[in-house]
Amino acid sequence: MSARSILITGCSTGIGHYCAGSLKEHGWRVFATARKAEDVDRLNSEGFEALHLDYADHTSITACVNEVTNRTGGTLDALFNNGAYGQPGAVEDLPVEALRAQFEVNVLGWHELIVQVLPIMRAQGHGRIVQNSSVLGLVAMKWRGAYVASKFALEALSDTLRLELRGTDIHVITIEPGPITSQFPANSAKKLRAHIDLKNSVHREAYGKHLKMLEAGGTSSRVKLEPKAVCDKLIWALESPWPKAHYYVTFPTHLLATLRRILPQRLLDRFLLFASGKE
Repeated sequence: MSARSILITGCSTGIGHYCAGSLKEHGWRVFATARKAEDVDRLNSEGFEALHLDYADHTSITACVNEVTNRTGGTLDALFNNGAYGQPGAVEDLPVEALRAQFEVNVLGWHELIVQVLPIMRAQGHGRIVQNSSVLGLVAMKWRGAYVASKFALEALSDTLRLELRGTDIHVITIEPGPITSQFPANSAKKLRAHIDLKNSVHREAYGKHLKMLEAGGTSSRVKLEPKAVCDKLIWALESPWPKAHYYVTFPTHLLATLRRILPQRLLDRFLLFASGKE
């Protein structure tokens, strides 16, 4: 019996890299993708079947799927959509081009990859599509409008696709991590500097504090978990005969999901403003 196969995106560092290694150890055949050529080369040197994939490049998505199916003989058991970034900035300061780029990578590229692998899964009669979403796909927080919008959109598309695939053996699952140790905050700081007019914004003082938080590694380590916590949920999502639709990972995700259900919007907003200020 051949090993189960999975395509994982965003494997250069962090969650994607850890999950690729762990699943490989669990006996999965892992196709690990990265956007930069040097990262693809490094992953290959680490023993992965590494491929180039850039969510913003239609050609690379198609080429990646074709290469995977060429190597497997036309099958793919699972997809873990993971590669993403966060574009910080107040909504009023957000250039349309920056918002468009955020959606291109965090939503549209994921959608295109799903659309290309679904015929494979339908033909073989089974599959798992796991989406690495965010606690910010459940609630909004200040200075993260572009990222929040992309994750809300991802949650909506994933929920709809799950309904549309009811009756098949193709499962759509979202994971909502919350704060995880990774390069995500540092990359977000670069995007903030690159696309937001920090000096001329009415929010310039708040941006200064937010930049310090991002460049220091993000949210407090007291609630932050390692990538293993996400991988544990991913393995459940992939290997459970009856996977859940949603898997929460960190304490903040469980807390905010609960508060969203029980609090009136005004009280929830006050809590979210407090949480944003704490950062």
